[in-house]
Formats: sequence, C-alpha cells, structure tokens
Amino acid sequence: MTAPPRRPPALAGEPDNLLATGPAALTGALIGYARVSTRDQKLDRQTRALTAAGCIRIFADKKSGKNAEREELRSALDYLRPGDIVVVESLDRLGRSLQDLITIVSGLRRQGVGLRSLKEAIDTTTPGGRLVFHVFAALAEFIRELIIEGTLEGLDAARARGQSLGRPPAMTPEQVGHAKALLAQPDASIASIARLLSVSRSTLYKYVPELKPGSDLQAGSRHPELTGSTTAQEGTPE
Repeated sequence: MTAPPRRPPALAGEPDNLLATGPAALTGALIGYARVSTRDQKLDRQTRALTAAGCIRIFADKKSGKNAEREELRSALDYLRPGDIVVVESLDRLGRSLQDLITIVSGLRRQGVGLRSLKEAIDTTTPGGRLVFHVFAALAEFIRELIIEGTLEGLDAARARGQSLGRPPAMTPEQVGHAKALLAQPDASIASIARLLSVSRSTLYKYVPELKPGSDLQAGSRHPELTGSTTAQEGTPE
C-alpha cells in the first residue's frame, strides 16, 4: 500500500498555527544546539546535557544571543530533516528574544521539525508544548501592540506640547546666520565655512540655497542681503 504524500510545509509568508498537530511520525534524529555568549565561556555543561538526552549531533555557537549571524545555528537548521527534533538545554540558548524564539519555532514547524527544551521541559511535539508556545506568541503580539500604542500616544503628547518631531536639522538658524555673516567677508570661501561649521558643502547649499553656484550671492561678494550695504552695478557708469 502506497503511503499518502506528505503535506508540503507552509510557505514562509503563511501564518503559522503553533497549536497545529506536530509531525505525524518523529522517526528522525535528536539534534542538539548549544550557545554561550563569549569565547571564554565553556560549552561543557550544555553539551553533556544534550548528549545525555540522546543527541546524535550537537551544533554550538560562542556568540551573544543578540548576534543575528550565528553560523552554527544556521548550519543546524540546514542539517535538519522532517521528523527531527532540535534539543536545547534552555530556551534562551536558542532565541535572542521571545519574538525571535517564536520565529525559529514557527520555522521548525514548517519544516516538520520539533523542539525540546530540557530545562523548561517543553516539547512542541506534544499538545502541552504547543500550547505553551501559542501563549508565548499571543504574549509577544500583545507586547508589540502595547509598544506601538505607547509610542503613538507619546508622539501625540509631544505634538500637543508643540515639540517638533523627527530628525534634528543639520544646521540651526544660528549656524545659518553665522554662515551668511562669514560669507560676507572677502576672504571667506564656502569650503572654509563648511569646515568651520562642521557641515558638508551640500548641507550648506541646502540651508543657504542662494549660495549655490550660479546664484547672485557668492562667497565674499559683499551682497547687500548680508552686509546691509549696496553693491555697485557692473558696467560703465552713466
């Protein structure tokens, strides 16, 4: 009798149901993953626990959980096959955060792979383990919505106080006035004033657009807008 075809894993963009039934037949291997934050720390305790749990292969990183580039974790995920179970000594060894952990578990489920944590006694191949991660996912979404709501309320309050939002300007009004005053001097140049104010020439042009090449106002031109004096017109006087 031919076995029915295995249902293909969900696409990466599809919502993942952490309460869905796990792999029908867990005939694969136990694959361990261990991590310490620095190279000075030892992996011995974790690897002993994973070996005692029956892991046939262990991948280990010596990097902070905040580091997205964990080469051994990537290698472990590439090594897994449907029906395998990833075993960790504790959940914080696998995920950088609650949301990161949920993302990894969701990816494992799409591969038909389970997760077992020794310290927390969680196994996503069991109904109880799947329920725990469902609660985790709901909590993470709740926290995310609270953060968004708090951020929006903070922005509204700032606007009500008349506080300007967004990135601060590259040049303050005082710097713009200072630049115009300095450029009225005959020996001043745009490059020297930009260096003095610690801004680029493009920034200076942006905040004082009349200084752009081809405009009437040029460095050292004694322009009346800067000096308050009049400038003689070019050409032969009448």
